Amino acid sequence: MPEWNLVEITDRTGRVLEPAWLERSEGVHRQLRPQLATDYVGAMQRVFEGGGRMLVATRDEVVHGVAVWRSGVNTFSGRYLYVDDLVTDAAHRSRGTGKALLARCATIATELGCAELVLDSGVQRADAHRFYFREGMAIHAFNFSRSLAPRG
Repeated sequence: MPEWNLVEITDRTGRVLEPAWLERSEGVHRQLRPQLATDYVGAMQRVFEGGGRMLVATRDEVVHGVAVWRSGVNTFSGRYLYVDDLVTDAAHRSRGTGKALLARCATIATELGCAELVLDSGVQRADAHRFYFREGMAIHAFNFSRSLAPRG
């Protein structure tokens, strides 16, 4: 099977480098995040302005997976890379897409001097959890949240 083409949609400042690939990513991204605003490109631009960065895995001119990440510094980890979203097209799962995207995120984290690669995964996503465990990730904390206002 040919290698994945990993396309960085944004540069490290959040500037969109690949607008056509960003638009083509919407269908796969919505498999994980159907609640994203109707104006997908506008919604993602706001994510990029807030520090989010994006890369996609493509093969044969088709998007097979999406990763959205950001880096930061906190008191627990120091510098870290947080993966907001990691999704593989349901029609193409278990073919190495997620592994390639997660590996690229780890490489970016190393390049940025991060001490940790971190992500949250919904409690209902058992298949994703098995994948993360296979990739050497562990559960170190619970994530708690409380809704304060309707999304819009």
